[in-house]
Amino acid sequence: MRGCAPRGDLAVRRSTGHWLALAAAVAALIGFLALATLVSPAAEGFGTHEQLGLRPCSSMKYLGIPCPGCGVTTSVALTLEGRLEQAFLTQPFGLVVVLAGALWIPWAAVGHLCGRDLGADVARLARKPLLLALGAALTASWIYKLWITLA
Repeated sequence: MRGCAPRGDLAVRRSTGHWLALAAAVAALIGFLALATLVSPAAEGFGTHEQLGLRPCSSMKYLGIPCPGCGVTTSVALTLEGRLEQAFLTQPFGLVVVLAGALWIPWAAVGHLCGRDLGADVARLARKPLLLALGAALTASWIYKLWITLA
């Protein structure tokens, strides 16, 4: 990681990607705070998002099978309560989401304050192996969720 030399020039031009990355960090922080205060993890292992006024999962409602994201909100809520084992058993990808957010938020804040262009940093990070690993983690978590739901 490069050192931080805060710039005194507030007029530093940053890319649109920078502001999107910073906005994503702020949204993650607000989202985690909202989930920690507004919802209780659903005992069924999915459906917690409905407490936020969102519609039920169509896949579960009409087909009786979970979608790839089923249980992620519940798992995130459990993680934010410190119930890590239950979060993992509910939907492992929820832990990935919280870990990513827990890393992203300070990374973006420090990068912004140090004058880096977060858009350029994200472009370097968003390499095929990382994206494939995230896709594999989501797929494996979905297969696990299908197994525990349909077993």
